[in-house]
Amino acid sequence: MNNEGKLPHFTELVWESTESNVPIPPREAAGNVQPKSAAAKVKKKEPSKETVQLQLWDMEEKQEPVTTTESQFVHRARELVEQKEAATLFVPFKSYWPTYGHMTGAQYRWYFFWRDEVRHGRYPKTDLSYIFLHVYELINGVGWEEPQEGYRQLSLLWEAYRDQYKRLDQYLGGWIADFAFVHKLDVPLSGIVARSRGLAGDLAELELMRCLTAAPEQLTFAVLTVMSDYDISKSKFYTGEGKAAAERYIPQVVALIDAYVARKHGSKLVEMFPPGPPVPRERYLFRSAVYDISLYGYSVLVPVVRISKSLPLRSLITRLFRLTENKLRELMGFRGRLKDVKVDADMDDLVTRFLKREFRKAEQAGKGPAVVIDKRKLERLESDSEIVRTLLTIEEPEDSENSGDSELDYAVPSFIEEDPIEEVYAVPETISVPASPAAASSADNEWEVFASVLTPLQRQAVSALADEDGMKAVQKLAAAGGTMPELLFDEINELAMDMLGDLLIDGEELTEEFMPVLQYLKR
Repeated sequence: MNNEGKLPHFTELVWESTESNVPIPPREAAGNVQPKSAAAKVKKKEPSKETVQLQLWDMEEKQEPVTTTESQFVHRARELVEQKEAATLFVPFKSYWPTYGHMTGAQYRWYFFWRDEVRHGRYPKTDLSYIFLHVYELINGVGWEEPQEGYRQLSLLWEAYRDQYKRLDQYLGGWIADFAFVHKLDVPLSGIVARSRGLAGDLAELELMRCLTAAPEQLTFAVLTVMSDYDISKSKFYTGEGKAAAERYIPQVVALIDAYVARKHGSKLVEMFPPGPPVPRERYLFRSAVYDISLYGYSVLVPVVRISKSLPLRSLITRLFRLTENKLRELMGFRGRLKDVKVDADMDDLVTRFLKREFRKAEQAGKGPAVVIDKRKLERLESDSEIVRTLLTIEEPEDSENSGDSELDYAVPSFIEEDPIEEVYAVPETISVPASPAAASSADNEWEVFASVLTPLQRQAVSALADEDGMKAVQKLAAAGGTMPELLFDEINELAMDMLGDLLIDGEELTEEFMPVLQYLKR
């Protein structure tokens, strides 16, 4: 028996047909409809597939590159990179996203005159839109050859106009940071963090890690506040007369303790209290700027170490904030002290000595050059004075014809024409006096003895200071030795005063008079 007509089948409806008003057959008629052969179905579909493929291929052939407003701006900026105009009058310019096409002829002439002035380090008063237009050029790679030069121009532009236009702090900090990330520049971000309130804490974390790892002397107050649980901005001392001192000395104290810990324990603070691993953070580039993403991409991944989450390190820095404020309160005569400030006794003593020394230096700088007694000049003056007294007390012969008063007939030594007080208490200066062999031998022995009492670190510091980049070398030596250059210089100068009667180091340079001591440091 043939059941072929009774087997179930499915109907395919093609909706793109142009036919309309076609009636739907009744359900009973379905059994009488014979299914079409598979070959017929295939034959009908093949032209449709070929048609679709041909249409897609044709679309790909006709597709043109997309030109954006930002890419057009960069193309035009490259054409105008050397454009200059003669001196002209300033013309106001206001535009939300300024480009060249938004300027009139007079504005065009002013912009290129002003831009040339800026490139030569002169910053005439201008409108904010002109500034943003130049910033857009720089962040898109126009107007500089090396990335470091572009970074420098952006930073100088920000510094020159940020007081006049507060909105620059809102944008330029983030854009300059993006510029540094894109071009992989190893530059401090502390200035950006300090000036740009509202930026994500990632920048502060990056700067903290950089400084505590490689450059503790570059720590800044603004960056360190991220690590402190103590809100110093609410302190009466800070909001009053202590603000400048706190912002100056707190970073120095943290750097001092970092060096001390490294010397005592062989590990820096960040090594003693290691933070967690870096966390990749996506940073969107040059937000709200006219920026062509085809140059550097839409975003960058920045590995951020959450160093502020290290609780032991955070606790120590919080205590150093409070300790330093207490010491400053005492030195500045401010009533009241912060309670429950607990640090090791040796840390407390080190901070106390450092701050007292810094305050003495500041007070002395306000009074003028330090008065130093030159022991050798004092001894010479005493000897010369004795000769003068001997000459002035010579008795005249009794049979002299002139028994009355008369002038002594001798030449007054030239040294008594000098002011004795000025001679003894004057600031030391280089004196060229021919020395006898015995005197030279004495001086040699004096320098040799002095060199022998210096510690190895002090000897290295004195030797390094004589080189061209001596101060950088001394900073590295001091950091490795768990101290600071200023404290190291003080120790050397104290020994020099006791043994040589004069300062060996003046500021950050060796006193020229004592340069011969260098040969004894190498023995």
